[in-house]
Amino acid sequence: MSIDASSPLVQPARPSGLTRRRLLTSGLGLAGVAGLVMPSMAAYAAVEAAKDLVVTNYRPVPLGWPDAHRLTITVVADLHAGGPNMGLARVRQVVDAAQALDSDLIVIMGDYFATHRFITEHVPHAAWAAELGRLKARLGVYSILGNHDWWYDVAGVRNALAGVHIPILENDAVLLDDRGRRFWLAGLGDQLAHRLGPSRFEGVDDLPGTLARITTDDPVILLAHEPDIFTQVPPRVALTLAGHTHGGQIVLPFLPPLWTPSEYGARFAYGHIVEQGRHMIVSGGLGCSKVPLRLGVPPEILRVTLGA
Repeated sequence: MSIDASSPLVQPARPSGLTRRRLLTSGLGLAGVAGLVMPSMAAYAAVEAAKDLVVTNYRPVPLGWPDAHRLTITVVADLHAGGPNMGLARVRQVVDAAQALDSDLIVIMGDYFATHRFITEHVPHAAWAAELGRLKARLGVYSILGNHDWWYDVAGVRNALAGVHIPILENDAVLLDDRGRRFWLAGLGDQLAHRLGPSRFEGVDDLPGTLARITTDDPVILLAHEPDIFTQVPPRVALTLAGHTHGGQIVLPFLPPLWTPSEYGARFAYGHIVEQGRHMIVSGGLGCSKVPLRLGVPPEILRVTLGA
């Protein structure tokens, strides 16, 4: 199934004033939200997490991207491989759907394996990596790391991606030549890499250092697992792509997300965000955190088209 970003299903969430810090302080995370969901709705949310898969199309028009340079990007975010909702067969389905889009470039946005306490099928690093290794694109397949990768087994994730020859961009940038039209693909280190205590983190992100690696005037696409860095991204970057939030993961009808892992609450929860002429697209992702449920935010793959 393919849906366009103009659909009401994929509009950016309205600001709610609820921030990650306030929710964590009050003890209300996704597990708490799930407890508030009626049993019948929870059953539906379990099916949505395990069965639904949509392709969401975006066609942003950033000022920093040449109209004549048409580029298609497939975005795979927050796989969280592990049953019940993201077993190996489901990972294979995701990869098949992503490959079928035949985009010029594929980017994988971190959080590769499940860490919640409800896992029913363990998917080893070598298994999910082998599936991702089947992805092929004319301009390549690139990845970044997410907070769960750092918190639970960053060395294992690095080795798994290296084993299938998928490069990790970590505070680094690569200049890609698209049939004579060049652009930079930059990847940021994770902003929550080290947990220091409740609601306290130290990142390994270096935005100035990453941008310093860009040595020409060609346009820039930035990959960042968490969207919060967007407040610091300069207009020099044509488009920022992010994940991490799962779009709130459990979103009750007619309400903004009750929980979003961002210091900015629902501001960066989901969708195509434009602020002061700068563009960011936040994926709702594929897997689950805390609980294997999704409601109102179906698992999605993004296809972003730049240029005419």
